[in-house]
Amino acid sequence: MANLDKYNKKRNFQKTPEPIGKVPKKKRKKLRFVVQHHASRKDHYDFRLEWDGTLKSWAVPKGPSYNPKDKRLAIMVEDHPLSYRNFEGTIPKGEYGGGVVMLWDEGYWEPLTKIDKDFNIKMLKFNLNGQRLKGKWTLIKLPNDEESWLLIKEKDNYLEYKDITKLNKSIKTNRTMQEIENNITKTKTNLKKNIVDNIEISSPNKVIFKNPKVTKMDIVKYYHKVAKRMLPFLEGRIISTIRCPDGYQGDIFFKKHLENKNKGIGKIILDGEKEKEDYYYIKNEEGLISEVQMNSYEFHIWGSHIKSLEKPDIMVFDLDPDEKLSIKKLREGVKDLKMILDKLNLKSYLKTSGGKGYHILVPIKMKLSWQEFRETSKNIALLMEKTWPNKYTSNIRKNKRKGKIFIDWIRNTRTSTSVAPYSIRLRKKCSVSMPISWRELDKVKPNEITIDMALKRLKRKDPWEGFFD
Repeated sequence: MANLDKYNKKRNFQKTPEPIGKVPKKKRKKLRFVVQHHASRKDHYDFRLEWDGTLKSWAVPKGPSYNPKDKRLAIMVEDHPLSYRNFEGTIPKGEYGGGVVMLWDEGYWEPLTKIDKDFNIKMLKFNLNGQRLKGKWTLIKLPNDEESWLLIKEKDNYLEYKDITKLNKSIKTNRTMQEIENNITKTKTNLKKNIVDNIEISSPNKVIFKNPKVTKMDIVKYYHKVAKRMLPFLEGRIISTIRCPDGYQGDIFFKKHLENKNKGIGKIILDGEKEKEDYYYIKNEEGLISEVQMNSYEFHIWGSHIKSLEKPDIMVFDLDPDEKLSIKKLREGVKDLKMILDKLNLKSYLKTSGGKGYHILVPIKMKLSWQEFRETSKNIALLMEKTWPNKYTSNIRKNKRKGKIFIDWIRNTRTSTSVAPYSIRLRKKCSVSMPISWRELDKVKPNEITIDMALKRLKRKDPWEGFFD
């Protein structure tokens, strides 16, 4: 059965541009193959054949040869994802397989030997129809060695092909290995400039979290990569942030008034209890990164947009369990609340809190005032409490939630905030408040997703697609 666990475990996808291993649901009728020239610790060619949703892969030190007398050693390595056939670029030094990868050949292949689904064979004869490799070939497994094979060209009409080692340019970009490396270096430099948007990041190597180790620049890069998904929930909404200039275990400050003068930050003046106060919001990615530069790592948002400040459009329910309550009971609470919302024809979306609970967000299209909005959310929490009095409470007091889950509806109040989707939490493991699909509820714990995991999940389909539709 197709499995890419070994491939994924060997790679840190926060550092390498290689694609995350994922087996496609649909199988192709025509089988693809790819050959990649790989200048890593030892120069070699990676020979890959599609089978059962992955690429069966061999490292061929000398590369394929059209001479039938040449028996090329081919070391079988872990299966690679089908998406790897499009990969060309540089794997950073220090990472698994660090070096330059060039697309040397690609095309289709056809097995001439019967193969079972698990690829349990000792010899494979096959046809190749690529741009550079064509005709009949054979792979033979060496005895008493699971990894060592021989790659041999069979005699046919393609024997007069020129020396393949002279074919030193990519079939995709027509670049040499050196040109690929130079271009990637240039791209990385430009990316760094784009990340900071002309913002100088002070103390980029400052350690914010010790275990796992996360630096300030790691957090800048995280928000840069997650910005496309995060900004629809962040931009144009009044924010509060949590700052920790000396790292997670140092002093922490809650900021809700304007200090940032970056052009990506907007100002809005509201009446306070005694006087007018300056609040602020993020306009774009530059504004987001400028806040991170000011040591803001956790972002909280209002339930309304500045364009319709008095008409809230995101309702939030925070399920906050008693500390002794099991995660099974917590998940039951999430399902009970979803059932209530479904009966009210309110579409809801689930995310981890990054702490001990789950958050359920409901986009509201009706034009409600803040008072109506608040009362609606309160009534939903009271309905939960009335329906299951032994399981839930709508009362914020700690002594009222022994053995129960507090359905926190109070965040649906003007000037109150809730943690933004995709925001880092200033908690022990640098967890993330991450949107997840409903089917993942029983699989993902509230504080399980770290920034590394969050970045990997960006490769998946957005579980909150259509939230604002």
